[in-house]
Amino acid sequence: MTVRDIADDSPMLFLIAGEPSGDALGARLMAAAKRLTGGRVRFVGIGGERMTAEGLVSLFPMAELTLFGIFELLPHLPNLIRRIDQTVAEILRLRPDAVVGIDSPGFTVRVAKKVRAAEPTIPLIHYVAPTVWAWKPKRAAKYAAIYDHLLAVLPFEPPYFEKEGLACTFVGHSVVEGGAGTGDGPAFRQRHGIAATDRVVAVLPGSRKGEVSRLLPDFHATLELLRTTHPNLVAVVPTVATVHNRVAAAIADWPVRTLLVEGDAKKYDAFAAAEAALAASGTVALELALARLPTVIAYRLNPVTVALYRRLIRVKYVNLVNLMLDRMLVPELLQQDCRPDKLASELGRLLDDPAARQMQIDGVAEVARWLGQGDTPPSERAARAILDVVAEHRPNSPKTGKP
Repeated sequence: MTVRDIADDSPMLFLIAGEPSGDALGARLMAAAKRLTGGRVRFVGIGGERMTAEGLVSLFPMAELTLFGIFELLPHLPNLIRRIDQTVAEILRLRPDAVVGIDSPGFTVRVAKKVRAAEPTIPLIHYVAPTVWAWKPKRAAKYAAIYDHLLAVLPFEPPYFEKEGLACTFVGHSVVEGGAGTGDGPAFRQRHGIAATDRVVAVLPGSRKGEVSRLLPDFHATLELLRTTHPNLVAVVPTVATVHNRVAAAIADWPVRTLLVEGDAKKYDAFAAAEAALAASGTVALELALARLPTVIAYRLNPVTVALYRRLIRVKYVNLVNLMLDRMLVPELLQQDCRPDKLASELGRLLDDPAARQMQIDGVAEVARWLGQGDTPPSERAARAILDVVAEHRPNSPKTGKP
């Protein structure tokens, strides 16, 4: 699909999201920018269903970018290179007032490098500052050579980039705006005929095809083990459009009653109805924290990919909740520890031990406060920062109403 030119003098933002979590960030950003400018802003770029609903015409399906890991990426590399070149060409043709890459650095950084080399006057912004504190702090200098501005979701991130001369604004994490803690558990149970004595577990295998394929067999076997001690177990599997069919096929023969749901409202109702969760590492862990749902985190990558990552990584945990607390509050079972017996043991402990459940609930409350510091929604802070960058390069752009 070709991006449609809009005959308008309002600022044009070229947004690039590469996965569902970025699509959610982008949609909230778009809504905030429209509010701040009275609708005098245009959007083009790459996004998913949520950004499309806010008015984006995607250059190509975002699902093509939902990849992770070196060996998972290799088979798709020719198409990825083609899409990078196509995106750069479209940016150079449209000459937007700013390009905003939303996470997905494997794609967005490569696009930004090419745009910077071809047309240095186009402002480049990256939303969700790279986790240089987890990998190599020296990588901050590489971003400083490419971008004009970064938007950070964690309060301790800006200094890493500012000391390299790169402007970085802490905006908070817009996951706090999604309503993860507002689900209606009783209504969910009633809709699906779930008895008061049933034990509901939310099972979240991820939003990428690779992680879903790796995790679902282990999750299946975990429920098989738990069924022997919890015969009234019900699994609820929230999913997204990009992997819906794959997940639906995989859970068809699960050993316990299993419900598949899609969409944020149903997901958050499922969180409220559940007593515990088994989830792939990712943004969903923050949603589970906001929902105060005790969780076990699991993940698998290609072993060679992991070996390469371990030479670079500098942190003790993969879950952002644990990273922010600097302790293992939420169990992480990764790679060789991502085994059905260990997953069942940890998940069973959360189901059966009220003290273990309460310990997580109390711990994540602190993280929830950090994620959304202040009264201004994170998406509005992000939109203000982007529009301010545009205003620096385009003096007649619409005002944001900033004091």
